[in-house]
Amino acid sequence: MEGETFLWLIRHAPVAGVTGTIHAADAPADLGARAQLEALRQRLSQDAASYASPSRRTVETARALGLEPELVSEFREQDFGDWTGRRHDELAAAGDETYAQFWNDPAGGRPPGGESFADQVARVRLGLARIGAGPATLVVHSGTIRAALCIALDLTPQAALRFVVDPLSLTRIDRLAAGWRVVSVNQRIS
Repeated sequence: MEGETFLWLIRHAPVAGVTGTIHAADAPADLGARAQLEALRQRLSQDAASYASPSRRTVETARALGLEPELVSEFREQDFGDWTGRRHDELAAAGDETYAQFWNDPAGGRPPGGESFADQVARVRLGLARIGAGPATLVVHSGTIRAALCIALDLTPQAALRFVVDPLSLTRIDRLAAGWRVVSVNQRIS
């Protein structure tokens, strides 16, 4: 790939739903933080291409930022399979051994019918390869941003899970001719 790529990665707005739930792709965004959305919009490159996960919450967040993103399926959140739509406390209380074992290796473990975080990293790598030179804004999920940081910093998936990525935060990374550069992680814009 020729040229340098400058990425503005934004985690979607909070989900309008029950906290602690493994949300499905159709979960809506809570766009009530208008001032924060406007402040974030002001920080974005005005001539950037825009991309988003096809999930409802990312698309709604992108549009609230004034973007009409190209939807990239590789930028979806980690697929939690049979656990999607369920709450973590319910899964833990049910005594499901598979759920408990998953947390012994959250980077390599796969929920029933789902994918591991390591699988997500591989998928995000393919999505990033589709982004051409120049500035680009990606409205995505916390897992997608952690995966991009995993790639940029050449981390193990386990190590990348240590990053905190808050709703409506900005992470900046660049793909340069000589490799990746991390500009900032989890910036809260207000």
